[in-house]
Amino acid sequence: MRRTVIIGDIHGCFDELLELLEKVDLHPDDLLVSVGDLVDRGPAPGEVIGLFRERPNSVAVMGNHERKHVRGIFSYAQEITRLQLGDGYAEAVDWMRTLPYYFENDHVRVVHAAIQPGLPLADQREAVLCGSTSGERELATLFPDSHWHDHYQDPKPIVFGHHVTGREPLIRDGRIFGLDTGACHGWNLTALCLPGSTLHSVQARADHWSLARRAWQLPVLKSKPWPDYTWPELRRSIERFASAPHPATHRWVDALEEWAATLQSSLPALLHAAHRLAGALDPADLARHPAAKFLFQARDGRLDEAGLARHCLTPRRTSDLAAHLGHALPGLPD
Repeated sequence: MRRTVIIGDIHGCFDELLELLEKVDLHPDDLLVSVGDLVDRGPAPGEVIGLFRERPNSVAVMGNHERKHVRGIFSYAQEITRLQLGDGYAEAVDWMRTLPYYFENDHVRVVHAAIQPGLPLADQREAVLCGSTSGERELATLFPDSHWHDHYQDPKPIVFGHHVTGREPLIRDGRIFGLDTGACHGWNLTALCLPGSTLHSVQARADHWSLARRAWQLPVLKSKPWPDYTWPELRRSIERFASAPHPATHRWVDALEEWAATLQSSLPALLHAAHRLAGALDPADLARHPAAKFLFQARDGRLDEAGLARHCLTPRRTSDLAAHLGHALPGLPD
């Protein structure tokens, strides 16, 4: 008999997913369904996405973590996933855009986070289904002293994830199943097989999210658009990471601070270079020069450090002007 095999929040835990699928003895004609949150926090989001994209008879519903990537809402977990996926990130996000917000067949309803009881699935708000912040607020308003599933009366089973239930799944009345058992936090990855409502779990091999937060801190820092930050933004970010506990990260932040200080202190040298170059070029060459605005001001005695500072609002603008003026400045630390 063809089964529906529903997997709780995977969060990039690919090895655990393979182990769980072996444990449930997944057959090619079984329908494999993910409650969403395939990505973020775990070590192998690309492999998890690849399995659901490439395996026939597979469905993944939209989780709040996929929705963040689709909408370009980035916190630390999304920044890590973007680096993990590398050149394949844009294609992966394009695929995430195609994910449905719910799945239903004769045996079950599947959503990532919740529904508003009493409304048909087609009429549910996407924010509620996937567990976005606004959806969570809406449910808290509707049910201030209870959970949404306390009010679910339909006989058809409903399966969801999103809220970690502990090492064991939430099971109520044989028709309400919460399957997020914290795989990315070192707990379990859980599957529900229908018909029959049999449950299977495997233990996570590590607290993947704790490991990822440490391992990816420096790569994430290096990927930030530091040259395009304004000086106040850059200073605030440096202060935020100045106390990073890992030596390599701390050293890089120190080098970043030194780089920023060098660029900010370069204005006197840039002013001197502008005056020198303005005196060496004839008017025709001045007019063609990429820094013509500043060279004409220097020639006419109207250029000062304050004027350069109004232009050099970011490291990139400072470095670009320095390059035009023939003054070398250091690049972003490696």
